[in-house]
Amino acid sequence: MKTVKNALPLMLALCLLFSVPFSASAATFTDAHGNVVELDESLEAYTFVSLLGAEDAARRGETNLGDLWTDALRWFAASGAINEYFEEDDVAAGNTEIAVDSGHIVALWNGGNLRANVPEGKFGAEQLAQVLPYPNKVAVVYMTGAQLLEALEAASQALPYGEETADACASFMQVSGLKYTVNTAVSYDRGEPYNDKWFRAASLGRVSIDEVNGAPLEPEALYAVITSNANLNGMDSSYIFKEAAEENEKSTVTTAVVRDVIWQYISGELDGVIDETYAQAQGRITVR
Repeated sequence: MKTVKNALPLMLALCLLFSVPFSASAATFTDAHGNVVELDESLEAYTFVSLLGAEDAARRGETNLGDLWTDALRWFAASGAINEYFEEDDVAAGNTEIAVDSGHIVALWNGGNLRANVPEGKFGAEQLAQVLPYPNKVAVVYMTGAQLLEALEAASQALPYGEETADACASFMQVSGLKYTVNTAVSYDRGEPYNDKWFRAASLGRVSIDEVNGAPLEPEALYAVITSNANLNGMDSSYIFKEAAEENEKSTVTTAVVRDVIWQYISGELDGVIDETYAQAQGRITVR
């Protein structure tokens, strides 16, 4: 892999020189809430692999786009880059950094919020806006290991993916910083109805967390879950996110726009190049 990485700058230069140019990017993008968003047309990156989000790919199981997306969010928190984006009220209250060590930071992102592929080649801000057509901001939700397990149990309740479960599978979580398994042979124990298509978990049993940042899950320990403001507010099956956020006053929505954070990660950490590291899903989620 080291040899591949060393060759990437030259390969990228050649690809940018000889590739067929995209049609001109739109100056604005209208998001799913009807907001007109100005796009930075100077942003440009290159991917050597196709990143999969279209056709409900991220609702069916782990995808390489889900891995990239959640890696960016986890990096944003673990690196300390998030510290500049806490709201004034948080700063005044002393909430200016992630309150746990890096071994207890994970990122969760629901598959329904990854809407398009990023094809191999050059891409810019417009392509990421198509992937995420919502004005999401980065949120931090502090929850215990036990709550984290319940969050994944509830999020996976509609699996296996099929024609009748496709809408409810929008809650399925792509992840960074942990590995988990969904055993679809075990029925989801439906509790009280929650939102239009989901139910609270009456008991746990079909999801297991195999590891968190290389260590066993600690049920009583506190974890920082990096996600979207929509999940913090209880979207889809995310009732436990909302409850955990209400229990811990350091849980918050930052001023950071998710798409901007993805760009920071691609440009700053990946040097503008998505290489074979993300050629395939990385084995973080097992659905059986």
